[in-house]
Amino acid sequence: MVVGEMVQDIQLVVLGAGPGGYTAALRAAELGIKTILVDANPKPGGTCLHVGCIPSKALLHAAELVNETKTAADFGLLFDKPKLELDKLRGWKDGILDRLASGIAGKCKSAGVEIMHGKALFKDSRNVRIECEGESAVRIKFKHCIIATGSRPIMPKMFDIGSPRVLDSTGALKIEDVPKSLLVIGGGYIGLEMGTVYAALGSEVTVVEMTDGLLPGVDRDLVRPLHQHLEKTFKALYLNTKVTKIEDTGKSVKASFEGKDVPTEATFDKVLVCVGRRPNSDELGLETTQVKLDDHGFIVIDDQCRTSEKRIFSIGDVSGQPMLAHRAIGQAYVAAEVIAGKNSVFDNRAMPAVVFTQPEIAWVGLTDNEARAQNIEVGTAKYPWSANGRAHTLAEPSGQTKIIYDPNTTQVLGVGMVGPRAGELISEAALAIEMGAMLEDLAVTIHTHPTLSETLMEAAISALARIEKQSAKEKATVS
Repeated sequence: MVVGEMVQDIQLVVLGAGPGGYTAALRAAELGIKTILVDANPKPGGTCLHVGCIPSKALLHAAELVNETKTAADFGLLFDKPKLELDKLRGWKDGILDRLASGIAGKCKSAGVEIMHGKALFKDSRNVRIECEGESAVRIKFKHCIIATGSRPIMPKMFDIGSPRVLDSTGALKIEDVPKSLLVIGGGYIGLEMGTVYAALGSEVTVVEMTDGLLPGVDRDLVRPLHQHLEKTFKALYLNTKVTKIEDTGKSVKASFEGKDVPTEATFDKVLVCVGRRPNSDELGLETTQVKLDDHGFIVIDDQCRTSEKRIFSIGDVSGQPMLAHRAIGQAYVAAEVIAGKNSVFDNRAMPAVVFTQPEIAWVGLTDNEARAQNIEVGTAKYPWSANGRAHTLAEPSGQTKIIYDPNTTQVLGVGMVGPRAGELISEAALAIEMGAMLEDLAVTIHTHPTLSETLMEAAISALARIEKQSAKEKATVS
C-alpha cells in the first residue's frame, strides 16, 4: 500500500460526474447500491454543465434576444441597439451553472451518493486510486465501476501555437471579450453555435469548413435554410477550404487559406478551433485492466454498456458516437440497472440530435443519406413552414419538416426539422419512431392549432396523399 493511502470498499464507483455519471449514480442508489461518484472538478455536472451544453445554450438565448430586437423592426417594433455588459452576461451564465451544480450535489446527498473530488487512475480491474488535491489519496476497491469520463476538444498541433488568441470551445464559452473579428475553424455544430453567439454580440465571424457543406453528414434539405441565414449573419463562409497555418503576430492572428475563390491569408483578433472532440480514456490507467479501446480511443462496450472487463461498464462520450448527453443519460439507466441484476439493454431505435443555431436543426431516425448508403427503399415528404400560421406569427416561416418512411408499410423511419424550436419539437418524432408509428398515427393525431407541431402532422398527411396518388396511378395503369 502507498504511504498515506486510505482504502474504501464500495459496491459501485462511478468515474465522471457529467449527465451520464451522476444519473447512473442516482439510479444505482435508487436500486439500493452503495455508490461513490468521482470527478476531477470541484463541482459536479461535467463538460455538459460547465463547458458545453448548458453555458452554450444560455449564450445562444442571449444571442437570440439580440437578433430578435433587430428583426422586430420589420413588424413595427423599434429597439435601441443592445448594450452589452459582459460582466453581467458572464455572471448570469455562471449563476445558472452554479445553481444546477448545487442541485446535482443536493440530489446526490439526498440519495446517499458520496461525491469525491480527485483524479482517478486504475491500479487493476478491482481497484482505482483517487488523487485528491490537498488530501491523502484514496484507493477504492470496487465490485463494479462505471466509466463516464466524457470527452474534450481536439486541438491539432498546427493550431496549438500557445497563443491566448487561439481558443477551443471551452475558452470561447468564457466570453472573456468580444473580438472585432473571429475566425471559426470547423463548420460543425459547435463552430456554428459559437459563431452565432459571437456574431450576435458584435463579432465579424468567418467560418472555414474543409468539406463542401456546413454540418457534414446532416440532411442537405435541413442545412440549406440555415446556410442561407448564416450567409447574412456571418461575414464569410468558406467551404472546401483548409486553414494551412496560423501565426500570432503580436496584435492579431494571421491565417493562411487554401481553397477556391478565398483569400490566401487574412488576420483576425481571435481564432476558435472546433474540429471535433476526443474521448477522455487516455489517462485512466486502463492498460492495467482488460478494457479495450477502439482505433479512436473510445471504450468498446456491448448493448448493456459492459466493457470487455465484466466488472467495468462505460457510458457517454468516452464510449463512442454519437457524443450526446442524452445518449449518456439513457446508457446510465441501463448500466445501473444491469449492475443491479435487471435485464436492461440500450437498444433505442431513435436517437435525436439538435443543432441550436438560428434556425435550429433537429433530426431523429434514418436520413436520406443513410437510406441510400444502406440500399433501403424509402419515401420522403416535406412540409414547408411557409404554410404554417404559427411560423408566420413568429416571423420565422423559412423552415420545413421532412418525414422519411417505408413506402410499403408507411412506418415512420426518420424525421428532420429546421426552424425555431425544432429541438423541442423533435421529441414527438422520436417517440413515434421508438413506438413503430405509421404515417396515419401522426396524421390522425390532433395537434394544437396554431403551433409549429402541426407541421409533423401535415407532413404525414402529405406523405399519405402521395402514397394514395401513386396507388391510384398504378391501378389505372393495370386496368
